[in-house]
Amino acid sequence: MGGAAAKMELSEISSRLTALPERVEADAVLLRRGRVLNATCQLIVGTDAFLLRIVDGRVHDVRRGPLVTPSAEFTIAGDATVWRRFLAASRPPGDHDLFAFVKRRELQVTGDLHPLMSHLLYWKGLFGHLHAESAP
Repeated sequence: MGGAAAKMELSEISSRLTALPERVEADAVLLRRGRVLNATCQLIVGTDAFLLRIVDGRVHDVRRGPLVTPSAEFTIAGDATVWRRFLAASRPPGDHDLFAFVKRRELQVTGDLHPLMSHLLYWKGLFGHLHAESAP
């Protein structure tokens, strides 16, 4: 992808992540699922990094890198084109779920997976708010 298109793509992803606190706050089911979740997740989109800090199921903080010494329980990393496919409004079969990308080794999940796996429905709902059809 060209430089301008990649920057536009990253700004779109960034704006969706920035909108997460309000979207999660309006989702009572998601808040109930995450009511005891306190974790920090690092998302790596190509060469850019984001930190999501979750406190009692609420998105407390979204920070965009560069991050000098990021501290997160787990990291989800992948190429920007993979994230673009996951975030698209219309996704083909197999691009509907983060773990489908992990299974095909297009995304890597590293770190302490306990907060991710023990609150899996929360994280799936959270990342569901990033999809284009639910984006502002």
